[in-house]
Amino acid sequence: MHVLVTADTIGGVWTYVRELVTGLVRRDVRVTLVSFGAIPTAQQTSWMDGLSGLDFRATGFPLEWMQDAEQDIEISSEYLDSIVREVKPDILHLNQYCYGALRIDVPRIVVAHSDVVSWWVAVHGEEPRESRWTNWYRETVRQGIVSANAVVAPSKWMLDALTTHYTKPAQASVIYNGRNPHLFNPHITKEGYVVAVGRLWDGGKQVNLLTNIDPPVPVCIAGSQEHPDSVHRTSKQARGGRKVRFKGMQSESQLRHLYARASIYAATSRYEPFGLAPLEAALSRCAIVANNIPSFHEIWGDAACYFDLNQPVSLQEKIERLCKDETLRVEFANRAYTLARERYTGERMVESYISLYETVVAAEAAAA
Repeated sequence: MHVLVTADTIGGVWTYVRELVTGLVRRDVRVTLVSFGAIPTAQQTSWMDGLSGLDFRATGFPLEWMQDAEQDIEISSEYLDSIVREVKPDILHLNQYCYGALRIDVPRIVVAHSDVVSWWVAVHGEEPRESRWTNWYRETVRQGIVSANAVVAPSKWMLDALTTHYTKPAQASVIYNGRNPHLFNPHITKEGYVVAVGRLWDGGKQVNLLTNIDPPVPVCIAGSQEHPDSVHRTSKQARGGRKVRFKGMQSESQLRHLYARASIYAATSRYEPFGLAPLEAALSRCAIVANNIPSFHEIWGDAACYFDLNQPVSLQEKIERLCKDETLRVEFANRAYTLARERYTGERMVESYISLYETVVAAEAAAA
């Protein structure tokens, strides 16, 4: 089978694509990977070394959620169309909505990692105001959904959000994200600090909750401080107390080290359709302290310790409780680790996608 996969190089989708593509190639699936958003760095593409059967095409075309992207999306769609006609894949695995509406006779799967409207509602409590751009964005997402042979979301919550804000997919399924447990070390002695990963400019991640508390132990926050879309950039600098340490962007090896040494991971997001960072922390045997949002409950169940919705005081209380009660902290850490190993591995994710590819391709052939 030959799969064409699209990706963006900004945020967690690139990590997800790495896990997916690596697993596909190792199962003798031929992959053409086309990236958008920004040309990836050598560090970002180092995982491709030695992967035979992978054809990678990097582009700098803007992403659909970026302001004033309409014309660029038309051009990038034409480019992607030409690649599809050149390599003739059996199926398209599209990690952007806009390319779901390509006018080409190849079955396609659209994966709904997140979207602007559900993010806005989670952060601001209401839908964004109508404008030319929001109307274009809504219609772009809707067209991508209705044109897809199948739509996948990383959680039931995200699938429900699509139906609420856009349209109900004709064929939809949930495939939970996964990571390779062997990339993380759950056996190192913990150093007793809290770690969080999140873009400081992203209100959905709201890591700023950690700057509004007086934690009993040091807190390390890793993530970009600058929005990739210049329209949203700000000169404000993140501030925190003397125990809060801003690490900035971290490499994968640096993040693995932070997870391995941290006792607690603070999942502060108010918007998180899945959350790869909490999963990586869980595979490193961190106790998860999570915001009380539906998607975290869906993913983690009783394997996480929840603080009151968006409340820094409650966040501090939960952190203090786990720091004081070592037995309880270890229990939550083991719960998260066990659940992650049982349910959210890269191997299980890849197998689910291969099964879906085969089903969609077979159905398309039967309908021809």
